[in-house]
Amino acid sequence: MWNGNAISLRPLVLAVSLMMLGGCEAPVSSTEASGLLPGLEPPAVRHQVDVRRSRVWFVGTESVTMHEASRPERRVLVLPDWIVADVLDAGPPGLALGPGGEAVVTSNVLPVLWRIDPETLAVSTHPLALDADTDKDVGFSGLVYSAQHAAYFAVNSTLGSLWRIDRELTRAQKIPVSPSIAGAWGLEIPPRSARHALARTVDLCAYTPRGGLSVRFAPDQRSAYAASVAACAEASGLPPVAMLKGE
Repeated sequence: MWNGNAISLRPLVLAVSLMMLGGCEAPVSSTEASGLLPGLEPPAVRHQVDVRRSRVWFVGTESVTMHEASRPERRVLVLPDWIVADVLDAGPPGLALGPGGEAVVTSNVLPVLWRIDPETLAVSTHPLALDADTDKDVGFSGLVYSAQHAAYFAVNSTLGSLWRIDRELTRAQKIPVSPSIAGAWGLEIPPRSARHALARTVDLCAYTPRGGLSVRFAPDQRSAYAASVAACAEASGLPPVAMLKGE
């Protein structure tokens, strides 16, 4: 597992400054981060860039850290009763930025979310009421907020199940998806740029050892189907699956 101490503030400030100048509002990819921070190895299994607040969030399997351009030290956040299983068994824990800049972290083995307030950095715990699979261990190996749907979406790697979570972090609704996205280790909103025209018809990108899959919801939003498309070929903000396996 990567060491969060490997990153220094000076290149971080440069990276955030460059992203702000470029108007970037999405997490940078591992490749892009390496380009901005020469010689930097990914320090965690997830990272998210909060451009508005000039900070970067990192989630590993033992801690959550936040680097802020205005502070010389890294900040370690304690998540009460946070449980993370081996990433090779359940996928890595998920990390998403909410609509107000809050960081939301998952367990990969329990249906519980931890919300970190963007201003006070206070941590709150949010057990989810599931509408299905209540007899199973349902954790989430990917989490993303969709402004279009005003909701979070999560994926369970072991079961290949997709879930819609209300923005208040109280309920999770299972969304049947075909074919299965078992093994999924990440979710993202697809890039909406001219070079990814197909992304306009894709709701989510799910990343699996087999590659990226598009997830498109049915008109009633109660089911979805997955397919391989160019718009979901690359994952940003997520390490390659080889890194998760230690290859």
